Amino acid sequence: MSFPTVIFDFYGTLTPSTPTAVWDGHAARGAVPLGIPAERWREALNASFPERAVGALGDLPETIRTLARRCGVEPGEDAVAAAAEVRLACQRELFVLREDAVGTLERLRGAGVRIGVLSDCTVELADTWPELPLSGLVDAAVLSCSEGHRKPAPELFRRIASALDTAPTSCLYIGDGGGGELTGATAHGMTAVMLRADDWAANDAHAREDDWPGPYVSSLSDVVAAATGPSTAGA
Repeated sequence: MSFPTVIFDFYGTLTPSTPTAVWDGHAARGAVPLGIPAERWREALNASFPERAVGALGDLPETIRTLARRCGVEPGEDAVAAAAEVRLACQRELFVLREDAVGTLERLRGAGVRIGVLSDCTVELADTWPELPLSGLVDAAVLSCSEGHRKPAPELFRRIASALDTAPTSCLYIGDGGGGELTGATAHGMTAVMLRADDWAANDAHAREDDWPGPYVSSLSDVVAAATGPSTAGA
């Protein structure tokens, strides 16, 4: 079976997995300008992800100001600006793609496959997306913080299929399983395949489907065969 459309998750799929230690380090760096203990700031970031992922806390400075107040700190404008700069720098470190990501997307495009990205993300990715080289290889991107919904909300899968002008049944969905995305894609009629790369176990993802019983691939490069010919995905 071949698919005219492939939809990718972003974090942990097109990008390498992010271990807990990296998130801890980013939180520690972001806490310094605000004068907040690193562990407290990390807790605030964790607890607020459901809000931040749907854009409920506003832009990046407003988000930082709100979270600082929840930590008992009333930050000045300079502190907010410095913390926002650090936060964006940390997030940019997470936008680096897997080594085979660009090649995989180029091969899919060469085969006439349309490409989408569907990501649970916060405002940093939405603000930076147009600048990323990846954006030129993607036909449509749907980002949760801009849509007001998180995976596995059917609105997101409906939106990306519509943006790609295709039926859900024509879509192959590739993700590491975070946010219940594989079950969500399947429920919306897509064929879902887990990316279970070598670094999969180290990934610190929200609500990941570790017990996914469906097919999987071990690398992004394997997606080309899964999309354009008989599936070689494991099960």
